[in-house]
Amino acid sequence: MRVLISAIGKLKKNSPEEALIDDYIRKTHWPVRVRESEEKRALSGEALKEAEGRLLLDSVPTGAKIVVLDERGEEPSSKELARKIASWRDSGVQDIAFLIGGADGHAASTRAKADFVLSFGRMTMPHMLARVILAEQIYRIKTILDGHPYHRE
Repeated sequence: MRVLISAIGKLKKNSPEEALIDDYIRKTHWPVRVRESEEKRALSGEALKEAEGRLLLDSVPTGAKIVVLDERGEEPSSKELARKIASWRDSGVQDIAFLIGGADGHAASTRAKADFVLSFGRMTMPHMLARVILAEQIYRIKTILDGHPYHRE
């Protein structure tokens, strides 16, 4: 599987979050790419969410499954998410794109294009921390699919 994490906003260089993300990506042994985007125009509200959605969706490889991170999404266990990704992989999907919106979230039009809407829970967290959690879950999914003992229940 090729994995894209496409996010609005930029991580600070040499930040603790960047170090954690890099570590999980390195250990995953899947090609995982992080793409950061920022809307430069002074927009707000729905116009900003729509513009950010276009930036995110423009980064998605053709044929990729799109997973939108949103607090209104489903909250699967790690094993359930691994099974979903395995079913996509086994049906010939080669690319998955995880989309992390800006501070105001995703536009309805972006969520509508998702193959899956994923939530890490109803708690509010910094978007940079959500990237770390996502990187760890991608690593965890890979270990589950490989039968590696990292994941325990």
